[in-house]
Amino acid sequence: MVRHPALKASAPGQMFWTGSNMTTWSKLSEELGRWAEEGCRANLWWRDDDAMGDGPKFRRLVAMAKTNEVPLALAVIPGGVKDNLKLQCADFPELAVLVHGLKHKNLAPFGEKKSEFGPYRPVKEMLEDVAAAFEILKARFPNSTYPVFVPPWNRIDPELVACLPKANLLGLSRFGPRMSINRIKGLNECNCHVDLIDWRGKRNFVGQEMALDALISHLCARRTGAVDAGEATGILSHHNVMDDNSWKFLEELFDRTKGGEGARWLNMNQIFNLNI
Repeated sequence: MVRHPALKASAPGQMFWTGSNMTTWSKLSEELGRWAEEGCRANLWWRDDDAMGDGPKFRRLVAMAKTNEVPLALAVIPGGVKDNLKLQCADFPELAVLVHGLKHKNLAPFGEKKSEFGPYRPVKEMLEDVAAAFEILKARFPNSTYPVFVPPWNRIDPELVACLPKANLLGLSRFGPRMSINRIKGLNECNCHVDLIDWRGKRNFVGQEMALDALISHLCARRTGAVDAGEATGILSHHNVMDDNSWKFLEELFDRTKGGEGARWLNMNQIFNLNI
């Protein structure tokens, strides 16, 4: 894979933008305009992580998806899901529920990066947890659950990845440009590339410039062949911790991209080549 000169690798399969701090919405329009000039539309998708229960922020999330008619993929924690989430989701049949680990519990040894499904546990045991998590969500959300696994903290043992189809999981989503398409038979991967939360700082909005930098860099890298052009660019939100600036960014992003010539928002069937 050829790397775009403005992309910096920080981990296998992950790259982060190192460009200017002067990125504006007009630069996003310019990049989408280049896609349109080439007769293409940039595929985008939206994933929100760590859902467990209903509340004001969850209702704001759903209202935003409905108002803007943007497909929403909700990564739900099976071991912590509450009944009121099921009731709220019943009013939003277009919602896609994804499997977000089992308990979203850190099981990594002391000193290692957080993970629930890292290379520190037997693969057989982890696969059983994955299968159980999928069954929990199918029972709770029978018409909305998709066979897509979202590992907590976006970390997963490569050996477990190869086994996911054995648990009837057909999709995988983590963070950063995927290395290649369909490396595992029966498993499609599509990741997120723009995280709205500054996890290393005050756990608030990363800022408009940084978010736009990440978005434009992945779009540019796709268009120029620096990364897999077929992987839709994913926006990652966490409604439980988002501040007003995060919500405002999403609102403006949707307003500037929905129905445009240079971009379109995809649903889960389109993203993961499913037929559900």
